[in-house]
Amino acid sequence: MQVTVYFGEEDIYLIRLVGELARKERKSRSAVMLSILEEHFGRGKRLGELLVTLGAVPRQAVEQALEVQRTQEGGRRLGEILLERGWVAREDLERALLIQQRVGDG
Repeated sequence: MQVTVYFGEEDIYLIRLVGELARKERKSRSAVMLSILEEHFGRGKRLGELLVTLGAVPRQAVEQALEVQRTQEGGRRLGEILLERGWVAREDLERALLIQQRVGDG
């Protein structure tokens, strides 16, 4: 995945802060920026909301999967239902779960 970030003169201080944090954490600036974005967009979101935010699945599919979850016994997980129905790619589900885990641990 490639991401292009455009910034103006007024944003230079943010780029400097990202650079300082990258040096401190011994990571690339790109890795630091992605972790900041993941935390910002993932904090407090449930899996379905996160998948919609990531553009991995339409909101309607999440709503349908939640309805299946409510009506079927056995407490199946939302991700299992979405995968089974072909509404989400395994890679997207794994990415969303990883974001949830990282944000939850932070």
